[in-house]
This record gives sequence, C-alpha cells and structure tokens, in this order.
Amino acid sequence: MALAKLIGSILKSVSHQHQSKIFLTTTVRLQQNAEFSDTQGPSEPAEDLETAFPALETPRMTSRTLRFPVDHTYPRLSWVESMDTYEGTKLGMIDLHPDVFAIYPRIDVLHKNVHWQKMYRHIDYNFEPSRAEMPGGGRKPWPQKGTGRARHGSCRSPLWIQGAKAHGPRGPKSYFYMLSRYDRALGLRAALSCKYAQNDLVIVDSFDIPTSEPEYLQELTDVRFWGYSVLFVDDTDVMPENIAVSVSQIRGFNILPAYGLNVFSMLKHETLVLTLAALERIEGKLLDEVHTTHRQEKFVNTLRPEDFRKHPKQDTTMLKSFSAPIGNN
Repeated sequence: MALAKLIGSILKSVSHQHQSKIFLTTTVRLQQNAEFSDTQGPSEPAEDLETAFPALETPRMTSRTLRFPVDHTYPRLSWVESMDTYEGTKLGMIDLHPDVFAIYPRIDVLHKNVHWQKMYRHIDYNFEPSRAEMPGGGRKPWPQKGTGRARHGSCRSPLWIQGAKAHGPRGPKSYFYMLSRYDRALGLRAALSCKYAQNDLVIVDSFDIPTSEPEYLQELTDVRFWGYSVLFVDDTDVMPENIAVSVSQIRGFNILPAYGLNVFSMLKHETLVLTLAALERIEGKLLDEVHTTHRQEKFVNTLRPEDFRKHPKQDTTMLKSFSAPIGNN
C-alpha cells in the first residue's frame, strides 16, 4: 500500500509521456510479483491499479490535428491547464507545431525585431536654427580691414559665441522603417520557441477565474511559479471581466489580444500564457506565413516632415471668405 502511494505521488510530478512508461513498467512488475506470490504461498491481496495510481485519470484532450503535416521532426507537447483554482487542473496534452515552437533561437532576428519596435515610432524633435534663421547679425561687426582683427561678416556665425549651429539637427526627423514580413514572422516564432524551451509557455483553456480580486491572481501566479511579470494573450480583445480587473491592478501583468502579440512584449515578460483560441490563431497565422508563396512588394515610405509637426497646420479652408455664394449642384 505504501509503495503504491509513493509511485502515485511520483507520477504527479513527471510528464505525461513518462507516466505511461512508468505505468506499464509497474504493471508488469506487479503481475510478476503476483505470479511469484502464487508459487510461494498465500500473501496480501493485490491492490487495484486505479486506486494505486490516482494521477492516471483520463484527460479531456490528448492531441489535435495540425494544419501542416510534420515529417522532419515530431510535434512538441504541452499541458492544458485551467485557472479556476490555485493549483489548476490538468485538462490534457496538446500538440504544438515544431515550425512555430521548436525552431533555432535566432538571437540576431530577435534583436532586429526589438530594435525595429523601438525605432519605427521614434521621432527626433531636436532643431537648431541656421545662421540665416537666427535673429540679428545683419550688421558687420567691424570693418574688413584696418582693425587688426580677424574678418567677420556677422555675429551669428557658427564661429561666434551665441552664434548659429553648423550642420545641426533639423527636426522633426522620423526614424520610421519597415521590417520585412519574413523577419517579423521569424522573430515571433523564435520568441515562442524560446519561451517553450525555457518552460515559460503556459496553455490554458480560458481566462475564467472565480473572482476579480487581484490577490487571487497573485496567489495563483506564486503557486505555479509564473514569476513577477506575466503576459496573458487571448483570441479576442473583449476579455473576461474578472481577469481584466485583476490584471489592471497588478504591476507587471498585462493582457493582449492575439493580433497584438509582439516580440518585445514576449521578451519583456517572464511567462507567456495563451488560451487555446489564441494558440490556434497565432499558430495558424505563422504557419500560413511560413508556407506562403506570395512575394512581398517593397515598402515605400510616403511620410513627409510636415506629418510629424508638434502642432499640425490648421485647415482654414472653411474660414476663408468667398467672393460668390456656393451654388447648389
């Protein structure tokens, strides 16, 4: 009896693949011990395996059909959990496509994506006027010859103190550029693969929690060792009320829709929590990008410096006085 309880507690802490191996091995050993006890004489009745192994309950989900077949490697596995209790319930295992969750960790591509996300919306507003834009300086400081001093034509020359700036910043300057679709999709796949390899990827059935108190979500995070920063991703931007209220009151916790998932946010947070719906959408979009034959056209930037003014130019078209009334056409 004690041996069976010990094996059952061990099975709770190992993976689903190892559970089946341990279960089969232990079954064979118990059958061998039963045959040996029959030859040696009467002994204690054999214990039922269902009571000896309470961790081997039939899961609700065991696998799923992948959109694109996997022929070069094997699908990765992950637990599907629930968030209705602190410890959670193992609802089963789910297959993850290796082209999304098991690629080589391209650190260079991750750096490309992070640099792009930081710079594409950055605008430098520093501005230094030239000598023509400086006030004053129209009079020649002294005569050209006869004073023994160096010749100068304006006190706003860049050589003078309080003069203009030569080749200074002429803002507003936009640093916007567009990263290719291939690099963006590869960055997302590399970040997801890193999260899965580091055991920082969690799959849940939904974000339904029993209360909106932030203490419940903090305690759940501590019990499951999710760390101090967690990113929750769902398929829709209309989140359940309880988790939306809880996340808004906890520093370091954020919630995103699937279409807003990005490399910078994944690397910034310690744990990534995906719902099943978000997983299906993200994996499907990335696999479509991997297997697409569409050729991307070159991006052409049509933005002008006038588009980045601090105070946009006011449209005064309707404020002008018309010489003749506008007729009804």
